[in-house]
This record gives sequence, C-alpha cells and structure tokens, in this order.
Amino acid sequence: MESLDPRVNRMNLPSSFDEAMHKEEMDQLATYEVFLVPKEGKPLESVGPVHASEIEMAFVFGKEAYSRRFTCVAMAVCPTSSIFPSPVSEAGQSAYELLTDQAETEGDEQQYEVFHMNKRGKFHKHVGSLMAKGPLDALHQGKEAFPEETPQNVWVIPTSDFHFNSEEDSDLWATLPEKKYRDAIFYKAGDKIQKYKDSVNS
Repeated sequence: MESLDPRVNRMNLPSSFDEAMHKEEMDQLATYEVFLVPKEGKPLESVGPVHASEIEMAFVFGKEAYSRRFTCVAMAVCPTSSIFPSPVSEAGQSAYELLTDQAETEGDEQQYEVFHMNKRGKFHKHVGSLMAKGPLDALHQGKEAFPEETPQNVWVIPTSDFHFNSEEDSDLWATLPEKKYRDAIFYKAGDKIQKYKDSVNS
C-alpha cells in the first residue's frame, strides 16, 4: 500500500486486507486511574485516566497531568482494570439497590477501597475500606457499611492494586504561601464578572 504519508509507508502495510492483521501483544499502553486528595482531611477522589507502561510511570504522568491543575496534598494511581463498578442508578436511587449478582462466599479476604459517585458527572470519592472475598462481596458489604449513602455509582478496588505517594514525598505538592498567584483561587473571576454586570445594569 502506497501513501502520501511516509509514516504509513514505513508500516509496510499489505495492498489488501483480506485477513485480519495480527496485533502484537502490548501494542498499546495500559490505562490507569488517577486519584488526588485535594486538601488535608478530605477524601481521595478520582480525577481522570493516564496511559503508561507500568504503575510507577502512571504515577509520574498523573502528577504532571493533574496535580498541576488541581491543588492536592496526596496522590494515588491504580490500573483501570482493577476498578469493579456497580450499575449506574438514576438520581435519588442508590446504585446498591441495583445489585443482582450474588456475592462471593469462598476464597481469601483482602482489603478493598470503596468510592461513591453521588451525582453523574462528579468525581468518585473515597468513603472507606473493608475486607471482602471478592469485588461483588465488597459491593454487597458496602451497601451494609454505608447505609446512609445513595450513590449513583460505586467503585470497589483492591487496596493492593494502588500505588500511593509515600509520606516523605508529600512535599511534592508544597507551595510557597507568598505566591498565591499560582493558585486559581487567587483570581477572583466571579467577583469581577459580578462587578461588571452591576456596572452594566446600573
């Protein structure tokens, strides 16, 4: 196959595609979910994915991609494949009510982290940890552990699949207090917009 793009020509593609092309294993990078702690005392919350070859590189990419945009005091990453989600419910209905599959009853227990998304479009926030024999067991236990919650979606993730920053690395996100202009909150855009509206309407 000839192309005007030299990058395509370097791939040595066949002239026809009568048979499916063989795709090499690990042809693409794995996907990892990034979680941040926005402030001291606040829960861990998801902020988005990154692609990386392994989890430590995902941590580096996550720091560059997300901690520059959001103020945070800690960070963690886990493989997206480790996230076991519940069904998504409608507003006002708990996702726990939609669980139909039976929980695992055999096997060794391990610790899971539980995250709730309380409204579509919002971040999944950490609500607690529990011991379970599998992801379905963790979901069913989450229903019992957090009865006051009505999340629209729930994630359960094995704690062992997370890569957290260490305590000694927490100064990665330390900022200089005298340089407030580095924080988005320094720019009172809302106040300026309101001031402009008031001046127009007066």
